[in-house]
Amino acid sequence: MSMLGLYVPGDSVLHRLPVGAKLLVLLSAVTAVVAFADLWSALGAALAALLLYPLCGFTFRHVWRVLRPLLPFLAVIALFQALVGDGATAVRVCAQLAMAVLLSGLVTLSTRVSEMLGLFERLARPLRYAGVRPDRVALVLALTIRCLPLAASAWQASREAYVARGLRGRPHLMVVPVIIGLIRSAEAMGEALAARGID
Repeated sequence: MSMLGLYVPGDSVLHRLPVGAKLLVLLSAVTAVVAFADLWSALGAALAALLLYPLCGFTFRHVWRVLRPLLPFLAVIALFQALVGDGATAVRVCAQLAMAVLLSGLVTLSTRVSEMLGLFERLARPLRYAGVRPDRVALVLALTIRCLPLAASAWQASREAYVARGLRGRPHLMVVPVIIGLIRSAEAMGEALAARGID
């Protein structure tokens, strides 16, 4: 499992594809659909991206996990586009976003974080001539990725404690425990890096 807890082991064609090829296809597909700016093309691309999930061995649960964080943004964007533009534009923009997120989710679900970081480290090698160390670029990316679930876990723990104490209507009380938890995690991570000689 990846550091994000999103990688799903499998033996599909998508799992076997090199990470560079996946990202290239993702970039090409999103660019083409956005540049074409057609309602039916956007809807067709979103449907195709959705159908790729079962073809690659993923379930509706995986689709929901990928799309759920996007739904509030889609609602706001659809409302804004409907007010300043028209309904067709709202549907097209939402379909384009959904397609992009679904395809990105496929890449994430079928790719180990170590493979992704390896690719970024290779891409950063030309930066050595500018004094940038590619291994440090990969380390920063790894730490960034690792901090996402840490933040989510800190918020979840604070929320559970908030509910357990019977508190209602004062969600701001969860903020300070979350910040303290993140600071402690950052200090522990810094100490671990220093112990390994990474400054």
